[in-house]
Amino acid sequence: MFKKAVEAKSHQRLSGADRKKLKRSIRDKFPRASDADIDILLPPKADITVAKFQNRVHVYGVEAGFPMFFDVDGRGTDIFPTVFALWNVPELLPSFTLKGGEVSQFIIGGADLMFPGISIPAEGLPSFSTGETWAVKVPGNPAPIAVGSTTLSSNEAIKAGLRGKALRITHHYRDLLWESVEGHYVPNAGFYEDVVFEDPSFLSSIQDSDSRAAASGFSNDQHNEVDPNKIGEFADGNDVISDSQPSSVTKLDSEHDTMEEVTADIGDMKIMENVDVDESTLEQQHALSTEDVDAYLEKCLLQALHTTVKDKDLPIPGSTLWSGHVLPCRPSGIMLDIKKSSHKKLSKWLQAKSSAGLISVKEDKYKKETILVSVNRSHPDYLSFKPEKRQEQKIDQADDPATSGSRSKKLLEVTEIYKPSVHVNPIFASVGADTGKLYSASEACDIVFKYFEKENLVKATNRSFVVLDATLCDALFKGTVKKGSTYPTEIHKKDIGSIFVSRMQAHYIVTRGSESAIRKGSLKTIQILTERRQGNKKVTKVSGLEQFLMDAEALASELQKKFACSTSVQELPGKKGNEVLIQGGVIDDVARHLVEQYGVPKRYIEVFDKTKK
Repeated sequence: MFKKAVEAKSHQRLSGADRKKLKRSIRDKFPRASDADIDILLPPKADITVAKFQNRVHVYGVEAGFPMFFDVDGRGTDIFPTVFALWNVPELLPSFTLKGGEVSQFIIGGADLMFPGISIPAEGLPSFSTGETWAVKVPGNPAPIAVGSTTLSSNEAIKAGLRGKALRITHHYRDLLWESVEGHYVPNAGFYEDVVFEDPSFLSSIQDSDSRAAASGFSNDQHNEVDPNKIGEFADGNDVISDSQPSSVTKLDSEHDTMEEVTADIGDMKIMENVDVDESTLEQQHALSTEDVDAYLEKCLLQALHTTVKDKDLPIPGSTLWSGHVLPCRPSGIMLDIKKSSHKKLSKWLQAKSSAGLISVKEDKYKKETILVSVNRSHPDYLSFKPEKRQEQKIDQADDPATSGSRSKKLLEVTEIYKPSVHVNPIFASVGADTGKLYSASEACDIVFKYFEKENLVKATNRSFVVLDATLCDALFKGTVKKGSTYPTEIHKKDIGSIFVSRMQAHYIVTRGSESAIRKGSLKTIQILTERRQGNKKVTKVSGLEQFLMDAEALASELQKKFACSTSVQELPGKKGNEVLIQGGVIDDVARHLVEQYGVPKRYIEVFDKTKK
């Protein structure tokens, strides 16, 4: 359903009548949901919005929140919950449980659910009809990973020998609907980039409950009646325990024995997508209480006001304050999420600090954003706070303004790195390397060279070649060889490094002064475009600045002074960043400014001049 990017053609709030109609449709479609469950997903006093897409799909959610339901045809007859809704109310739908976590990579990759991948309970296949809405879960993890419609009834499935397609997936974790949501998250530590496994905290909670029940003399049947809220944040105790066989949590089926080693390696991976280098694992994030998050926010804000927020830079947007000043000040190993605080929203947090007198803010009605106007540096909290001294900050202190340009050029550093994937994890595990770390290309090559030397795979008659064993052959070529073709039996040493690195997940680190961010994928370029408007007038557009830790507002202010022309900043469609608009055809001058003042390498700048005939 959400495999191709489609732009929403309209966003609007639902009227009271439409809200009631939507809730009636949800009650009829999902009889397992109580009124309390629906109120959790669509709070009575919150504004409900609908995004209408060109393919007739309607997406419903709370304003400034997460999408909760989507209507396939926009008629109210084919409504599905999103994974965000299922993570809040897991019992909303009945669920199929996969045979093992490694099967989830196919669902996340866009495949439908097949009967051979389902774990059948001891009591037999549950009863269902054709076209029913079911969720998909991983054994040992209470949070569903996908939702879809059954393709046939349970009786028809049994007659077919439990073969073929069981569920036509309409929406899953990491599809474009999930990706398009600002602030998308994962519900527990079992969710990784391309696979989902059991949640360690959920399993430990069940084991602790089992041990307490055994010590108290309770039977397993009595234990199943424990309040599900006590065994996991998103857990539905009855559903998870009954839907998944205990043996499937601790031991994979015999047909998946070959995947056990890969599964064990992936289980320790730490996915770091679009997060800063110092961010902790998801387990640490969930361990922080609301009071802890509030305390860290207070400390980081004061640290930023003392070190990086200068009066000459004010006013600055609240989003810039958050991403460019507050987040870089957080302690190592801590990941801050404003939604985990008592304020829930950035604007409310800044308003609270303004009410306390620490800062002054105003609302930009045009951009619908809170702006930091001034800092009260005589406030008791500001005066009593002692900022931490960080070595990185010394780099930013430019004593001579004439050399600031050359210094800033040295501050930017772009490093290409790679993270082990499911293909190469066995190689890393065999040599004792950490599969959760990020490696440079040379470090990754050292790993694979260390492996074939350890296994003595160098060809005796020609030491320039390496003989491929099953593990190394799978790491390099599994999934790339066409059906009917044979796998290679040996490979030249000069080729093995590049192929091995290509099988890993590409990432990059961008460092500018004390700021450092790591992101998935290859680094995209900054695009500078000049076009004509209103006859012979020219305008220059600059986009893609966020990837290089550059503030669009600050750049627009610089260029306005430098070129003595008007500039503005507007948000790109789909919340893909900001775009700087400069009056006039200054395409070459802007590119030169980015290279000289910001240190952006020329290979990361693309220039398009549409004014030339």
